[in-house]
This record gives sequence, structure tokens and C-alpha cells, in this order.
Amino acid sequence: MTHVQKKEYEINPKTMALVAVQQDNGQVFTEVVEREGRFYVHAAPSTIVDDSCRYFASSLDGRMAGTKQLTSYTHKPPIVISEAMGIYFFPIISPKRKECSWVAHKYIRTFNGERDKTTTVHFGQGTSVNFPVSDGMFANQVQRTAHLRVILEDRFRGGPAASERRVDRIAETFS
Repeated sequence: MTHVQKKEYEINPKTMALVAVQQDNGQVFTEVVEREGRFYVHAAPSTIVDDSCRYFASSLDGRMAGTKQLTSYTHKPPIVISEAMGIYFFPIISPKRKECSWVAHKYIRTFNGERDKTTTVHFGQGTSVNFPVSDGMFANQVQRTAHLRVILEDRFRGGPAASERRVDRIAETFS
């Protein structure tokens, strides 16, 4: 694992998870888990999420407010970071806490609860991360993120009625 000496990182289509790592002095930094490997960034995971949302013309607070409006989820809401790239993340604990880790919904292959009430998430390619939450809580976050994805992807596609109207317009003659 490489220790990266930088304060900024933008979430991208390769990002699988942002894992909070707390140092002995209380400072929190992030272990970034990507498809090609892992490295550290000297910023808290929620700071990286907020910066990435801002890169895509919003903010973490704005994305959480949008999720609340669409789904009524008020606690630990999943968010879309980039609609165009289909990047959806969810928090493990309250995103207001600096030690909150974030997980990319699309990379989760399986997960299982452990005896110590933690959850091990398998992302594929042999990559896994253990999070300090129960498998029931993790399953709930996965389901809520899937719900948000369905709502937004339906809207992006214009829903069934809109796509039928588009077909009607395409079939019109221009005489």
C-alpha cells in the first residue's frame, strides 16, 4: 500500500471505498480503495466526498438534501456524486462524524457479518474491507442506495411515459 502525501482526492469511477483511519492523536485520514489498489489521503472521508460533490457542481449537504427530498431518508442518506458517471455512495455512520467511511454501491459483490458484529465487504478482484457496523445496517444502506439509484436513473431516462413520447416524435413525418 502506498502512502500518498496529499490532501485532495476526487472520487472517480474507479473509487470503491473511502475508509476512515483514526490516528492515535485523533486525526482522521482516508484509505482510498480503488480497483487498481489502495493508498492514503490526508483528509477525512466526508471531506473528500464533499470536495468531490463540489467538483460536480454541488456539495455533500446539497446531495443529502436532494436524497431527503426524493426518498425521505434523513439519517445516513446515500448520495449521488455524479449522475453522468453513475457514482453512488453511502455512509457507514453519520456523515457528520469525521470517522465516517463511505462505500461505492456499484462495486459491492457480497458482504457478510462477522462474530464481532462487523461486516466484511467483498468488492471483487480479491479486495475486501471490514467495517465496524452490523450486516443488517449494511444491508439497509445497500437497499436504500439501490432505491435512490432507481429513482434517479428513471428520471434521467425520462421514465416510461417520456420514452414513449420520444418514440412518437421520432416517428413523425416532416411533410
